[in-house]
Amino acid sequence: MITTVLRLYFHENLNAFDLILAKVLPRLSGFMFVTNNGRRKISPYFLEAIVIIDKITGRLNVARWRESPNCDERPTGMEPELIVIHNISLPPGEFGSGWIEALFFNRLDPEAHPYFAKIHQLRVSAHLLIHRDGTLTQFVPFHQRAWHAGESCYSGRQRCNDFSIGIELEGTDDQSYEPVQYHKLAGVIEALLLAYPGLCRNAIVGHEHIAPGRKTDPGAAFDWSLLRSVLGV
Repeated sequence: MITTVLRLYFHENLNAFDLILAKVLPRLSGFMFVTNNGRRKISPYFLEAIVIIDKITGRLNVARWRESPNCDERPTGMEPELIVIHNISLPPGEFGSGWIEALFFNRLDPEAHPYFAKIHQLRVSAHLLIHRDGTLTQFVPFHQRAWHAGESCYSGRQRCNDFSIGIELEGTDDQSYEPVQYHKLAGVIEALLLAYPGLCRNAIVGHEHIAPGRKTDPGAAFDWSLLRSVLGV
């Protein structure tokens, strides 16, 4: 099943919104409409159509698909119940190099950079990567288990990989994320909430929250209040 979402963002001029809604609604079928709770202005985007998640394949149709070998099945009966936000840059602090994908495919060249010699043997992945320009790359179907969290605990539950979805933002702890990354992240989260009933808006955390002392991402640069505002939390 493919869920198609029209995200409707309101400006102060509600008459303009009502006019567009009246024109659009009669022409559409099989769409779910998501509004920004209370008709508040939260985005410069007025109307955006997004086709989101195929529940059979567990894939986003708006993401480039690159299947990582670093994944497996979740425990029997386990569904996603947690969203974990990470950051990543390879080499550290550099963007757009293509090395992130190499890491998730176990092809990182240890001689290409001194840092790579320390991590090239890791077997890791995330479900989704949001690049600096907002491009999406998916590596693992959402219903499968990506290897993103490592040793972790959420609300007393160990092994967060078993019941979570890992989303990487290309970035660092101390450098501001791009506005388009928040925009794309919010759209993905809305789609995940629709596709997987076990998820909720209050179960969205950073890697730092489930592995304190071991991990620090997405770091101080990540604007949690902005994300919560966009999601209406």
